[in-house]
Amino acid sequence: MTAALVAGLVAGYGIAIPVGAVGTYLVALTARSTLKTGLAAALGVATADGVYALVAVLGGAAIAGVITPIAGPLRLVSAGILVVLAVRGAVRALRSHRDAAERPVTPLTPGRAYASFLGITLVNPATVVYFAALVVGSRAGTAVPVLDQGVFVLAAFAASASWQVLLAGGGALLGRVLTGPRGRLVTALVSSAVITALAVRLVLT
Repeated sequence: MTAALVAGLVAGYGIAIPVGAVGTYLVALTARSTLKTGLAAALGVATADGVYALVAVLGGAAIAGVITPIAGPLRLVSAGILVVLAVRGAVRALRSHRDAAERPVTPLTPGRAYASFLGITLVNPATVVYFAALVVGSRAGTAVPVLDQGVFVLAAFAASASWQVLLAGGGALLGRVLTGPRGRLVTALVSSAVITALAVRLVLT
């Protein structure tokens, strides 16, 4: 069980720590809204990682075999969603900055933030292939007890959740520093540009 716990933690941090487009968007969202919204978004990402860890444990090589042939189209879908979010964030930031005195910005609710980040992460094929490869490699033809499988999945979820919460906390601190309208506009535009660049890189790799 200890081995399953360690393997799950390593797997969870392994997929979560590289800060890509989703991580960047998480930090930017928290900086422009509230810590509560950021934490909900962070749990959405971690839930998707946990779901894919569970899918990998249950399906193993079969799941990887299904996902791999359609990884290209899924990658395009993921990149498209990120580009739409980047453009939408930039447009909303510009409108908010221009009409700040006339129209308050409606913040993203924690529920919508959770659902949005869950969906974004679920369409990322790299996550399920990553977990499937780890699970298949670690089994090496031997049966794994159900309890150990459960510990692996929960540990992967906990590791991912702790890292995403850390990113959200960083976004909250950034939001406190950049409280002025101009600061929020700059961070929104920079984050949109970075997310777009990462989405393009996702398609090209």
